[in-house]
Amino acid sequence: MITSTDTIVIAESSSTRTEWALVERGRVVERAFTTGLNPYFLSRRDISHIIRLELPSPFFKRRWGHVFFYGAGCSTPDKNKIVESSVVAQFKTPTTVMSDLMGAARGLLVREAGLACILGTGSNSCYYDGQRIVKNVRPLGFILGDEGSGSALGRLFLGDVLKGLAPAPLAEEFFEKFNVTPDDIMDAVYSNAAANRNLRTYSFFLADHLADDYVHTLIYNEMMRFFKRNVSQYDYKAHPVSIVGSVATTYSTILQEVAAQFGATIQKIILNSMPGLVTYHTTE
Repeated sequence: MITSTDTIVIAESSSTRTEWALVERGRVVERAFTTGLNPYFLSRRDISHIIRLELPSPFFKRRWGHVFFYGAGCSTPDKNKIVESSVVAQFKTPTTVMSDLMGAARGLLVREAGLACILGTGSNSCYYDGQRIVKNVRPLGFILGDEGSGSALGRLFLGDVLKGLAPAPLAEEFFEKFNVTPDDIMDAVYSNAAANRNLRTYSFFLADHLADDYVHTLIYNEMMRFFKRNVSQYDYKAHPVSIVGSVATTYSTILQEVAAQFGATIQKIILNSMPGLVTYHTTE
């Protein structure tokens, strides 16, 4: 049984980045970031290698009370076992692996009921009753779904750029900033296991051009798709919506515009789940 006096490790991982916190008596005493640890893209050996080489030494001083790992791609027993085995091998500590969606729900709402959403490299959503995820609309990944995510925005924008549909000055600035050719982009998307991360990286070019009508419309329409295909499948008028992620915070104003169109209330938009997860794991 974990108590509030135990020293624990909490990890919250997207496909892009993992945040680690060493928590002692309810206080974060060490904090670090490593590469994202998605078991759909990384093997057990890859994950172990990243943990050992990228985490600073204080995380390995001794055996801790428990490791709680919340991660993108941790959605099936087989995938969770890959991460669990890697983490246990490095920390020699009992480990619980859960989905990034559970991390978002606990980080956003702790033990309150509501709708919890992720808008980062990928996207996801659920109704959380304060203890468990009761309903989840499947996100389907960056090829079939992930509406509103950085990978979706990047895919749409790059498609417009390469087909000559984006405004010419914007496309020219994009190519100059990233110093890439159309062939480079095709290679980054179709010949790379981390294509979703590449798409997300390119999408943040849009954040500097929100005053451009084309950019605003592209982002607005994609957030509408996120609400139509995900949020609208919950009782969103009875429960407030809370959203975590880099895309959510970057485009929070547009998200508020879209929510107003649906008659939905956005309770909070935050960058990451860690503060709420620390509260969840250190309070009754």
